[in-house]
Amino acid sequence: MIALPKIHFHLCLVLPSLLGASLIAAEQKPPVPNIVVFISDDHGMLDSEPYGATDIRTPNLTRLAAEGVKFTHAFAASPSCGPSRTALLTGLWPARNGAEPNHKPKRPDVPGLPAVLRALGYEVAAIGKVAHNDYAKYYDFDFVAGPSLGATDATAVAKYLAGRDKSKPLCLFFGTHYPHTPWLENKTYDPAALKLPPTFVDTAMTREQRAKYAASVTAADRLLGEVRELAKAHVPGDTLFIYTADNGAAWPFAKWDVYDASVREPFILVWPGHVKPATTSDAMICLPDLLPTFIELAGGTVSAGLDGRSFAALLRGATATHRDRVFATCSGDGDFNVYPSRSLRTRDWKYIRNLHPEFQHHTHISRSAGAANGRMFWETWLDAAKTDAYAAAVVHRYIERPAEELYDLAADPFELRNLAADPRQAARLAEFRSDLDAWMKQQGDTQSVFGKPLLLGEPVTIITPEGAKKK
Repeated sequence: MIALPKIHFHLCLVLPSLLGASLIAAEQKPPVPNIVVFISDDHGMLDSEPYGATDIRTPNLTRLAAEGVKFTHAFAASPSCGPSRTALLTGLWPARNGAEPNHKPKRPDVPGLPAVLRALGYEVAAIGKVAHNDYAKYYDFDFVAGPSLGATDATAVAKYLAGRDKSKPLCLFFGTHYPHTPWLENKTYDPAALKLPPTFVDTAMTREQRAKYAASVTAADRLLGEVRELAKAHVPGDTLFIYTADNGAAWPFAKWDVYDASVREPFILVWPGHVKPATTSDAMICLPDLLPTFIELAGGTVSAGLDGRSFAALLRGATATHRDRVFATCSGDGDFNVYPSRSLRTRDWKYIRNLHPEFQHHTHISRSAGAANGRMFWETWLDAAKTDAYAAAVVHRYIERPAEELYDLAADPFELRNLAADPRQAARLAEFRSDLDAWMKQQGDTQSVFGKPLLLGEPVTIITPEGAKKK
């Protein structure tokens, strides 16, 4: 493993030396914004009205986009809850922060960036699922409340905002449970009217579960509206409000995969008086960029040792671009998902490295006996594959994958046609291969395997909630 640069946070502090200098410094220091970040759980970008969905209702997201900036190229660092959220809260990719597989906290020596905002004078709060599990305790938040599985109502937000000391600027992270599984019972959606991505097998159970997912997305949207109104009522002054998600939904070729369906996130930002309403930005940003951005907006400076990069200049209108590429890593989720992969994405291309193509690819969807929704439709895909060639191809592609994948995203946004073997793409493939190698070396990525894999050809075993396996 290569030596990594030490990370230092340098805060821009004014040290008065003359009588009255403190007052003068305070008067000269520009005001800092309050910050509210709403994080949904497992919400795919395309599954909302602002991003083109016509079959899933998200009126509050539509309203948010009308009042602010919709980002079309925002990305997570990893396609599962724990690594994605840890990267957001540390500004470091998983190999450097230690939270590579799901359900593992950051290393103790890695600082959490909320502490830096506290040092800059902010009150920093986490309500609901912000960090994974109970890991918020590792980040020096001033206030932590709510279930680690995510909030299903805004009660804790209302109580906290009504009672807090409003003399300090606020940075509030709120994490809802929705639309994470188990999905809500559907009462309003017609399963037959829903549009299925081309990566799906169209079965009655798939549509039934898709309707439950849609109902859960709408529940997240309802909660967004409630939190937004509470913020307007109880957070005075200049306020930056953000909606985003940790990763995509628990569907095949989405969560636990580095395809865009999981790592490309909804990201809508409202900042009255600073950003123009009803605008769209195609600047490439990623979730590890968030807290460095907040620190710069708060008047601090952050060491270049972070992976995250501030996009404050983008918000201030000084530039229209940010990154030219982003990376993502997936290192697994227990024995359910033992299929490590890495990806490099430019604006129009995606390169994926599957580190162990000799492994079967599985997730909770296909291996968990306790999956509330996934195996219910997955079993119907397996049944369809016995007689339907398209279904058989989808199932095969999900379980068995090549060492490398290359996609022309402009022509193939759902990443269906792998061009890695196309001789016309040989130069591009070599370039991306080299770039990913260099990035992994810089990260100190040991390409570790977490959990016990299933090899190609081995019988698929189902993992029970207690961890035992059965055929």
